[in-house]
Amino acid sequence: MKISLRGVRGSIPTTGPDTAYYGGNTSCTMVSEKDWLLVLDGGSGMQKFNVANTTTNKRIDILLTHLHLDHLQGLGFFSPLFDPSLDIHIWGPSSNTRSLHSRLSRYLSPPLFPVLLRDLPCKLTLHEVENSFFEIGPFTIQSSFVIHPGPTVGFRITGQHSVFTYIPDHEPVLGSLKLLADKKWISGIDLALNADLLLHDAQFTAEEYKNKIGWGHSSMEDTLEFASISCVKHLLLTHHDPSHSDSQLNEIFFGLQKRISYPFRYELAAEGMEIELP
Repeated sequence: MKISLRGVRGSIPTTGPDTAYYGGNTSCTMVSEKDWLLVLDGGSGMQKFNVANTTTNKRIDILLTHLHLDHLQGLGFFSPLFDPSLDIHIWGPSSNTRSLHSRLSRYLSPPLFPVLLRDLPCKLTLHEVENSFFEIGPFTIQSSFVIHPGPTVGFRITGQHSVFTYIPDHEPVLGSLKLLADKKWISGIDLALNADLLLHDAQFTAEEYKNKIGWGHSSMEDTLEFASISCVKHLLLTHHDPSHSDSQLNEIFFGLQKRISYPFRYELAAEGMEIELP
């Protein structure tokens, strides 16, 4: 299983010299195995995509964790949606108020976008997921609702020999200010347990989080503790705050390494990073 990070910034794109190393594009990750391709979220990192260089399969699956704009803004610029020869499947969280088609159409329609969802020339199929299990090619996928404003899921993707967990927006300590002692009640724990690689929200420092409670995001310290309780093998801290420059992120991270030690590998996610799982 190959993991390719296309966007790791949170909230709004911040491309510029101060964010060149970790990247300024918003959430998008690609997972491939045996010529099957999953695109996780549709942030601005989604736009630079070449079908010929990525897969020969005529099917592409897009898995959306939620429908906030920073996870959707690249969708209208995803070239496979405009290719009539391609079979595109979009999977997204269900809602009690509107269908997935209705909610996506609010973005892919005027005045926010000139092309209507119904007019996309690809063969488009929409799937609503909840606390679900489903299969796509060689992948077995589990989706579960997690704590974040609006219907939001995380994904656990099991390939032939490895497990990748993707939870880019998540606030598991909400309501208690620390992770619950009984881990079976911790939001997202079922997705992350024993994963080979976990990519998880870590937008704030512990000090910043004090003034951002309820915004739907985690401190780096809480994310490290979540990964430890989940017994993951490798953690990527993602959804970097748009106000944090590369130098600030390095300073924050080096401070973490001095203060906190864990038996697993952890690092800051960077746009362009590629990881081959066993």
